[in-house]
Amino acid sequence: MPDPDIEALNLSAVARIAAYVLKKKHPTVVFTSGRRDRAAQAHAMAANVAVNRNWIRETYLSCPACTQCQDWIDDHPEKIVQDEIAAGLHTVLELLTDPELARLSKHLSGDAFDVQPVVTNAAEIKQTLNTLPGKTKFLEREGGLVRWHVQF
Repeated sequence: MPDPDIEALNLSAVARIAAYVLKKKHPTVVFTSGRRDRAAQAHAMAANVAVNRNWIRETYLSCPACTQCQDWIDDHPEKIVQDEIAAGLHTVLELLTDPELARLSKHLSGDAFDVQPVVTNAAEIKQTLNTLPGKTKFLEREGGLVRWHVQF
């Protein structure tokens, strides 16, 4: 039976299957993010950049898209409000090709999801996250912030 919370994430096939495996083992898990379009990715990045101006360079693997996003941040120190930062990052993302975006974030292809970090049963849930079918990466922190991120 389809789970509306998982279906709403709009994940790729491999990530969707993994999400169902996770939810079956840990029914209380809360998904906080799945596939994102350019605007949603810019907004998610901006939330973190508003707290730490170096978040992009500290979080993402070096690639042209990451460099362009961080350069925009560095070139606009006056933009400190999340919505202003998101608008600027969105202009950068709009100019990138799909392959460039794929190097930036697996959320853009639906090959990643985030889970709300918890204290209760954390070790068990993290063990499951680390053994999900098709998982290529599990992060407990991104750019110094607590985020449970799984990508495929």
